[in-house]
Amino acid sequence: MQLVFATNNLNKIHEVQALIPSHIKLLSLNDIDCFEDIPETQNTIEGNSIEKAKYVKEHYGYDCFADDTGLEVAALNGAPGVHSARYAGEQRDAHDNMNKLLTELSTKTNRDAQFKTVITLLLNNEQFTFTGICKGEITSSKSGKLGFGYDPIFKPQGYQQTFAEMDLSLKNEIGHRGKAILQLVDFLNSQPLTRIMH
Repeated sequence: MQLVFATNNLNKIHEVQALIPSHIKLLSLNDIDCFEDIPETQNTIEGNSIEKAKYVKEHYGYDCFADDTGLEVAALNGAPGVHSARYAGEQRDAHDNMNKLLTELSTKTNRDAQFKTVITLLLNNEQFTFTGICKGEITSSKSGKLGFGYDPIFKPQGYQQTFAEMDLSLKNEIGHRGKAILQLVDFLNSQPLTRIMH
């Protein structure tokens, strides 16, 4: 079967491709000639995930899945949340976002946070959602060169390394996106091939 993953983020595609079974061919937005910005106008992570998947299905006709991820910080009432990618502005710069977050937390003692990923799958005109959460805390400074986004300042519960100090296999195992993707993969593996083959 083939499925569109509604992203052109090569980091995400690389992470997900490592988890997807071999009988599933993963297509990016580039592969289906979708070059426009897909709308993300909802005020929840779930809402954006659904909106992106529906856009691809309605405009390009492919079965697809879309994810949306946010970093939710307890001391900031769940911010940046749905605004994580643009926290410091429309330039979507990871270092600007991290610097802003570290500044916001500079006077806070509670540094608890969680990453949340919601995946929406549209398959044969049915909609399914999968949610992965990774709890942890925000460090006081950046550490590590791996990963992307907020990874250098997020230390998952039970570990002394940030996401940016972990290899991909460990991050996939304990991370929010990995958890949500594994739910998606388990679901796809449970479906009769006749139902999902094109």
